[in-house]
Amino acid sequence: MSVESAAGTKFREYSHLIKVLLVGDSGVGKSSLLSRFIDPDTDLEDISTTIGVDFKLKYVKLKQTNETVKLTVWDTAGQERFRTLTSSYYRGAQGIVFVYDISSKESFESVENVWQKEVDMYSTIPDAIKIVVGNKVDKENERKVKKEDAIAFARRNGCLFLECSAKTRVSVKEIFDELLQAIVETPSLLKDGPSGNSKGARGGVGVNLSEARGDGNIVTRNCCS
Repeated sequence: MSVESAAGTKFREYSHLIKVLLVGDSGVGKSSLLSRFIDPDTDLEDISTTIGVDFKLKYVKLKQTNETVKLTVWDTAGQERFRTLTSSYYRGAQGIVFVYDISSKESFESVENVWQKEVDMYSTIPDAIKIVVGNKVDKENERKVKKEDAIAFARRNGCLFLECSAKTRVSVKEIFDELLQAIVETPSLLKDGPSGNSKGARGGVGVNLSEARGDGNIVTRNCCS
């Protein structure tokens, strides 16, 4: 499935309200990733470190169903001193994006040792779709995190997986394509999400993404834990 953004306020009516949360250590590129998704032409030089929580809104048209969803994306600060401030923003999130820097082993280890535990503690939706994202593939010559290790982690934890570069725009859109596809095809998330609106939810238990994509990035989703 691919998605099409509805710029400005052109699409005021929408089928579903979807909340997605970006988490990860400071400096892994969460704000750059979000800014690139909202506006691919964003000048990343103008982006500063997130203080507390940032919030952006985008109307997205799903080409597969012709539905429009109102997507709210919350960018949380990675610094420890903001943890108590940001914990409340986990509430109602149907999608969680774990972001690490492929050139930082520490940021990858934090996904398991810090951020996954935070999600388990504060998330109010057990079926929330999760995706592990390795950012900064433009720094391949500085890679410290093996792709196969990240894939194995995602597989063990029932998450989607993708590598990208906010700097070069590589696979940024695909992150949200895959995440939104999984969310809208999981009726319980549309019913229990921030909108409490199940209008337009399709039947079934959701799409099985257990087989790798052609590029080997998206590896698994049956259920997320």
